[in-house]
Amino acid sequence: MNIIEGGVTASKGFKAACCEANIKYKDRTDMALLYSEVPCVCAGTFTSNVVKAACVMWDKQIVESGDFLQAVVVNSGIANACTGKEGFDACKATADAVEKSLGVPFNSVAVASTGVIGMQLPVDKLVAGVNMMSKTLDDSIKAGTDASKAIMTTDTVNKETAVSFEIGGKTVTLGGMSKGSGMIHPNMCTMLAFLTTDLAIEKALLQEAVSEVVKDTFNMITVDGDTSTNDTLLCMANGLAENDKITEKNQDYETFKEALGFVCEFLAKKMAADGEGASKLFEAKVIGAKDKQDARILARSIVGSNLSKAAIYGCDANFGRFLCAMGYSGAEFDQNDVELFFESVNGKLKVFDKGTPIVFDEDKALEIMKADTVTVFVNMNEGQASATAWGCDLTYDYVKINADYRS
Repeated sequence: MNIIEGGVTASKGFKAACCEANIKYKDRTDMALLYSEVPCVCAGTFTSNVVKAACVMWDKQIVESGDFLQAVVVNSGIANACTGKEGFDACKATADAVEKSLGVPFNSVAVASTGVIGMQLPVDKLVAGVNMMSKTLDDSIKAGTDASKAIMTTDTVNKETAVSFEIGGKTVTLGGMSKGSGMIHPNMCTMLAFLTTDLAIEKALLQEAVSEVVKDTFNMITVDGDTSTNDTLLCMANGLAENDKITEKNQDYETFKEALGFVCEFLAKKMAADGEGASKLFEAKVIGAKDKQDARILARSIVGSNLSKAAIYGCDANFGRFLCAMGYSGAEFDQNDVELFFESVNGKLKVFDKGTPIVFDEDKALEIMKADTVTVFVNMNEGQASATAWGCDLTYDYVKINADYRS
């Protein structure tokens, strides 16, 4: 597998465009269009929040129907959540505009929105945006990058990556982009993420691969404990790499799944590091757990604790914060088996050893915790399972950003 330049336009047959539709923002691009020259099999995962945005319900219908997918329209600024029939009608109007401008069936057009909940989308601006973008679709790397910037809300950086790999002597490419900075506590996949590949694969296997990979990537990040109403991950595969179609779980399937895991983990970590107001990436690695589920629960509880996040921000080696978060996580364990370390590029320091605190060098701990990425490393000493979760520190800016989010 090779990491290559680009994102959603890296794979054969995929184009992108963006525009300033002035949906909410007045000084930046706020709509993006992804398009495949040929129909794609698709897979998706969506928010587990009972309150689902209209666009989530629209996209679920497409993914679950078994129909193909050929285009995705994304807007930022307004989430189209808690908007009733009018919100669903906005999805239909957007898809109809794509059908009219590009000649693809409306039911092969996914839509996604991100932004303020409870506001109605201006349909006239959505339609005008689709008409503009349909004329500027491009398969260049820049077009994909520009699209990744257009879907940002409180994100401070765009998030994209791409890889290539060999399947049956053919070069296959997988690219992706995502957005997410706040209201990040996925329980399915994440915020908004779009993956494009020229792989030929059966739809059911694509869905299975996506659903599996999500568990240890997007589902292992948290910024603020809030599971969004709009979380959507869509993966499109158009088959233009011309590999022998993957129809079973063979080595080709595993090769693709490895690439998928890399791309999803990269995007997930980018989102965790770009949490609203964040100054550090906060990572929790749990090893030696009884089973995989316990390992996931423990790791995610550590990075999800507000007290843990505040300690990371303050560079405070207060290991009790992290042990406390593990204790209320719901996983059963014996604290007398636990070893806990702080780790970064500046070193590794053991601070807790099987029920007993260790006298440690506070200056060394401070040096370790000043790094841009700080890891809490935990050995449960109770089994062979492991998991890693990602989050960020909790800073004053998080409150400032969310206190005036609608303005």
